[in-house]
Amino acid sequence: MKFYDFTAKNIFGEDVSMEEYRNKVVLIVNTASKCGYTPQYKDLEQLYREYKDKGLEILGFPCNQFDNQEPGTNEEVYQFCQQNYGVTFTMFEKIDVNGDNAHPIYKFLTSQPGNLGGEIKWNFTKFLTDKEGNVVKRYESAVLPSEIKDDINRLLNSN
Repeated sequence: MKFYDFTAKNIFGEDVSMEEYRNKVVLIVNTASKCGYTPQYKDLEQLYREYKDKGLEILGFPCNQFDNQEPGTNEEVYQFCQQNYGVTFTMFEKIDVNGDNAHPIYKFLTSQPGNLGGEIKWNFTKFLTDKEGNVVKRYESAVLPSEIKDDINRLLNSN
């Protein structure tokens, strides 16, 4: 399976095919509203605004699996992201990222070989895909979105 084979429901409950992101560089992030890393929403939004017209997409997947740090409803998550960070990148419904109920996208991401795979350890783990949907890099929670710029530029400028 490839990244483009999956679908997920956006925060409004609408099905979104990952096929929509073909030929784009995609950063996939599991998010939470009550986490020490929550301010990364600001950095993610800045990154998105800087690179969206060059072919970057950011996909946020709220998750409540880590210390109950995303307890709200999808509507509450959306309102929080809008009011506090002005998020314009695509947010999806709350999902599980680990375990039997993990969303298929995250089962795919965490099944990648080498340093790309393995269980998600915490909120704001990030996966970067190239324009062909290949997962090329994983960044743990402490890596700031601004620290990913070189990798994003390299992928955006590749043919």
